[in-house]
Amino acid sequence: MGHPDELRPSECIAESSCGHTASEEGGQGARSERWRLPTAAVLAVSAELWALGQGAESTAAVATLSVAAILLGGIPTLRGGLRSLAALRLDIHFLMTIAVVGAFVIGEFPEAAVVVVLFAVAERIEERTVTRAQNAIRSLMTLSPPTATVADAGGQWVERPAAEVRAGSTMLVRPGERFALDGVVVDGESAVNQAAITGESLPLEKRPGDKVFAGTMNGQGALRVTTTGGADQTTLARIVRSVQEAQAQRAPVQRFIDSFARIYTPVVVAIATLIALLPWLAFGQPFEPWLYRALVLLVIACPCALVVSTPVAIASGLTAAARAGIVVKGGVYLERGEKLACIALDKTGTLTAGAPTLTDVIPQNGREPGEVLRLAASIEASSEHPVAKALVSAYKGDLQKVTGFAALTGRGVAGVVDEVEYRVGNHRLVESTGVCSPEIEQQLQTLEQQGKTCLVLMSRDSVLAIFAVADHVRETSPAAVAALKGIGIHPVVLSGDNQRTTTAVALQVGIDDARGELLPDDKLQAVVTLRATHGAVGMVGDGVNDAPALARADVSFAMGAAGSDTALETAGVALMADDLRGLAVFLRISRATRQILRQNISVALTTKGVFFALALLGHATLWAAVVADMGASLVVVGNSLRLLRTARSGSAHALMGAKT
Repeated sequence: MGHPDELRPSECIAESSCGHTASEEGGQGARSERWRLPTAAVLAVSAELWALGQGAESTAAVATLSVAAILLGGIPTLRGGLRSLAALRLDIHFLMTIAVVGAFVIGEFPEAAVVVVLFAVAERIEERTVTRAQNAIRSLMTLSPPTATVADAGGQWVERPAAEVRAGSTMLVRPGERFALDGVVVDGESAVNQAAITGESLPLEKRPGDKVFAGTMNGQGALRVTTTGGADQTTLARIVRSVQEAQAQRAPVQRFIDSFARIYTPVVVAIATLIALLPWLAFGQPFEPWLYRALVLLVIACPCALVVSTPVAIASGLTAAARAGIVVKGGVYLERGEKLACIALDKTGTLTAGAPTLTDVIPQNGREPGEVLRLAASIEASSEHPVAKALVSAYKGDLQKVTGFAALTGRGVAGVVDEVEYRVGNHRLVESTGVCSPEIEQQLQTLEQQGKTCLVLMSRDSVLAIFAVADHVRETSPAAVAALKGIGIHPVVLSGDNQRTTTAVALQVGIDDARGELLPDDKLQAVVTLRATHGAVGMVGDGVNDAPALARADVSFAMGAAGSDTALETAGVALMADDLRGLAVFLRISRATRQILRQNISVALTTKGVFFALALLGHATLWAAVVADMGASLVVVGNSLRLLRTARSGSAHALMGAKT
């Protein structure tokens, strides 16, 4: 349902025979559909009630109401049936058309109207689950600027279209600019925010020899880069292609009802034709009684209950999920959710909040924590670096006046407070100034092994304090992981962050299987491997870097508020509350929906089978056929609506259980 190549169940039976697609019906007739189908339903019910009140099915008033209902609600179905007949295809539209015509021939006008309207409602329900085209996938390329500043033959910097720049060119990327192409740094140092590609929560320091990616954001230092490929060869471009290819590999889901209808429809029509003609032609029997019996068979055979059973159950599951704050983009994901055995989770912005915060303040030489934090925050207040912002936001008091502020590219910042010069920077800055003692080195290593980013406050001759910054785990993540394990799901962490950070976060939430330092293609391959090991795999992500893996997963999930447009477009399920506990809720609803679907199909087929046999033996009347068809439809609808009650209480139970 979430992909252009995934068809509605009616379309999957015979794609070319439908006579219309969701886009066709929803384009020119979108406004009319708002009133046409409800009006048709009212007219069909009115015809049935009028017939019951008058005790006659074939009065002019009943016929008029029925014809009006069919014209308003059944034209697409009848058109599809006629096209199928012209193409010699016996599909569900054809059978519906024959059933309607047959009901009219024997004077059962209300039945004809009700059947065609119910089928139209079923199609409309499925149609509403079709999501819009994934425009965000095409917009990914806008992350890369259209032009690049490169050196010409004379060594002068000129601006050229990125598409014209070839591998081996020298590119200049100024502070605050995005990289137009992939490359390797040859001169300069700077912090680069490459979350769009690697998913890392914090910018990485880049110096000569380091790789940089198109679409990432440069920090405060100017970089000269040797390009490694053209615009169509960037990591970002490969991400786009990977998403498209992964989606193309997803074959449309073939529901049982579709496969069954391919056999069911021609068999029923053939049997009805033989019943109507064979006794008359071969044995000289009266034509009308056998025609009546054949038409009764067609009314019984009308797959109304089968058609309604699937979309109503799906719609109920979708509604139950929405009530729990989970947006499911199509019924196909509810069906697939029941099969999941493993769920892979991105770290940054999924298990964690996606915002670095100050975790440790370690004063040196007897200094007070508040004193060193105020001093460091005052100096960092002029910096735009995310780590600096985390430090500044942690101090709630008044900042000191700083003069002589200077950025130390790739290392930190400097400033003068009360006529004393201070520096705040990374591990590299400490080593370059010669004030990194064995004790300081040990403290830094300990914090870094915990996956934290360290900042050091120092004067000219000594270290005053060490600060550690890290992205914190969401409060609900441990409970969410526990809930997944409780229903038999194997959780795995897939992250672009370094392995130490990934492992540390995974252990905090209760996950043993953690895989870090993964680029988008690596995450995609990890999903493929997990599918081979565990079976059906779900993927939870929030960024561009997750898009290929999201597309390849059997069910893809995106954090609603934190997820990028691309992740949301690629994913089939969005957790609107940014609460991973919704995963377990979704799986419970999915499993309940699948169980209801099996029950509905069994009821519909059993009912049809029994009355089919009665019709062949001549013991079924038209009224029996009507009661069987409508009764089975009511049963499956009522059974489907149970999801709205049980799923809602089950969701609440799951969430309450996850909190404890």
